[in-house]
Amino acid sequence: MESVGPHPRGRASRLLLAAAIVAAGATPAIVAAATTTATSARAAVALNDSEVTANLWEWNWNSVSAACTNHLGPAGYGAVQVAPPQESVSLPNSADGVHPWYEVYQPVSYKLESRFGNRAQFAAMVTACHNAGVRVYVDAVVNHMAGANNPESVVGYAGTDFSGPGYSFPAVPYGTGDFHRPGDNCPTNGTINDWNNEAQVTSCELLSLTDLYTEKDSVRTKIAAFLNDMIGLGVDGFRVDAVKHVKKEDFAAILGKLNNTVAENKRPYVAQEIFDGASNDALKARAFIGNGDVLDFAYAKGLKSAFQGSISTLANVGSWNLDAPSANVFAMVTNHDLERDGVVLSYKNGSDYTLANYFALAYPHGKPSVYDSFSWSNRNQSPPADGNGYVTDTVCGGSWNCLTQSTGIKGMVGWANAARSVKTVSDFTAVNSNVIGFHRGDRAWIGINDSGSAATATFTTGLADGQYCDVVSGPATASGCAGATVTVSGGRASVTIPANNAVAIHVGARPGATPSPTASPTVSPTASPTATPTTNPTDKVATTFTVGATPAAGQDVYVVGSVAELGSWAPASAVKLTAQGGGTYRAVVDLPRSTAVEYKFIKKTAAGAVTWESGANRTFTTPASGTYAVTETFRGDTVTSGQIATSFNATVTTSYGQNVYVVGNVAALGGWNPANAVALSSATYPVWRATVDLPPNTAVEYKYVKKNPDGTVTWESGGNRTFTTPASGTRTNTDTWR
Repeated sequence: MESVGPHPRGRASRLLLAAAIVAAGATPAIVAAATTTATSARAAVALNDSEVTANLWEWNWNSVSAACTNHLGPAGYGAVQVAPPQESVSLPNSADGVHPWYEVYQPVSYKLESRFGNRAQFAAMVTACHNAGVRVYVDAVVNHMAGANNPESVVGYAGTDFSGPGYSFPAVPYGTGDFHRPGDNCPTNGTINDWNNEAQVTSCELLSLTDLYTEKDSVRTKIAAFLNDMIGLGVDGFRVDAVKHVKKEDFAAILGKLNNTVAENKRPYVAQEIFDGASNDALKARAFIGNGDVLDFAYAKGLKSAFQGSISTLANVGSWNLDAPSANVFAMVTNHDLERDGVVLSYKNGSDYTLANYFALAYPHGKPSVYDSFSWSNRNQSPPADGNGYVTDTVCGGSWNCLTQSTGIKGMVGWANAARSVKTVSDFTAVNSNVIGFHRGDRAWIGINDSGSAATATFTTGLADGQYCDVVSGPATASGCAGATVTVSGGRASVTIPANNAVAIHVGARPGATPSPTASPTVSPTASPTATPTTNPTDKVATTFTVGATPAAGQDVYVVGSVAELGSWAPASAVKLTAQGGGTYRAVVDLPRSTAVEYKFIKKTAAGAVTWESGANRTFTTPASGTYAVTETFRGDTVTSGQIATSFNATVTTSYGQNVYVVGNVAALGGWNPANAVALSSATYPVWRATVDLPPNTAVEYKYVKKNPDGTVTWESGGNRTFTTPASGTRTNTDTWR
């Protein structure tokens, strides 16, 4: 939590309150030294292949454990975000009542003893979540300790004494020389008077919170020790509070001291809170992406505007002035600060809030999160707690909101995982101002109705013909669909979307299938090459057929072949491919595992006239598990239009704070300007990935660059890399940094 000058949280009346001090919400980075010996954590067998995070804000550790085991893991969530776990100030009596929520953003020591549980309970929670396949991201405070205006009588939740006015936190230990103060790197009387002045914002006190002197290596080392203590217990990443108030180079130095994670042996994930509102470019979120992802406040505010106005405007998300590029964003509909200020949607907005979360899980912007916390009537009130401030177990449906556990949201987590490989939206259809639909390539389709009446319309789904389960109303089961069923014919579906609701389908949710929580549909490898195919999709391999073709007017493109799923060579039973634009056609077909397949592409008119492509039958053998894909050009056709989806996969080892980009001679790769280079995702580090649409039949030159936290650029050595894009289909480049 942090504040910018004109933001409502910065009102002078609250600045004078100790409570308001914490309302800044900064999460403390705390590591106690010798007293916090990390217990070695056991790596999970497998963690869910998902970018979706459940933000269970101010849930206690026992409740988070139960949520991971019973809901988040089985639904396919990739991570859970938890509240600050360090010892914080305890305020049994404050101007904002008994134990206001913001206590936890005023650290007094780096002990893992908080109002959410003790060290052993925290470690058990991390283990339980890992066993369920869920990563754990901790809300971490690195900017400050507790407020300088706290009464001397106040202590921490573990009984630790400290002096805010005396800048003394002996349990760490920190003393006066470890904090920015007037005349000691803070150019004011201690407060931030100009929210666009970088020196004030990074070196003076945010709402009287004692500001750590992060330029000093001794301070950096103590902060890093706290974070490493949690990494040693299995923590996989951090949502870092009030990072705008830490110099970028200081934070990069702290990150450089962190260990790799236990479960996956990679750099911990970092999502930085850079509160919006600054006009100084150096204090805008985009300036911080060298150190990790950033929270996108503009996206959350834009979603409120759309869902309380016209959702047809969601067709223009790409034109919004968002905080950072999608590859560098931790996306949200709301969080604990914003919901209390009323600038975004919250649980108080009912169906608008739910539908906005469906959209955020479906739209390819950043790494989506879903937020759950407690109901409130006073912006500063405590979460449900006992008389000593310790948060009680979450009971859904009472004082706690549990949207993350709802059928629709869990279904949309699977939807997001299934669609993850496709980063674009196709066929965005606005039936009217409050009814929309779109699909993500041939992976998934959603329709949203933000009106009080049911709406029926026909949508282009991008999916192969057949039946699909509406995952908003219920999952796929071994016997069918627990909810509604949608039939796709000719790539289109006529769908009735209930009032204030949504309908969503994807390739991993078919009647009779038991969906996996992973991003891509997987199958059991137990079938032999001679096994008899069954109708259960879990015995099949999802096979993607992509072909570049130029059908004549009135013709559609199909694939037909030797197995029953491809029509057994009967054109009348061939599988129709869906137009993707630019002369590209695609369908996903479930084929039997470990089976030799022969096939050809054909063109067919509505009257049944068939044109076969020339040449011999095409052949391949399906794998025993996983998925399969073929990309071809219809023999005899010349396909010269459309864009080529080009994948860049670069193995690059980086220092913490560095990001990797690809830059080249064409406009889509920045025209050799590093400032316009394309950011690669580090989700599969050390392999950095991005997919870029490039023009067909074009000679491309490119190189990889590293961008450092200070903005400087490091080019890889050697000559320019080169390739020529094909006339149709896709292209993949797999490289290693030189």
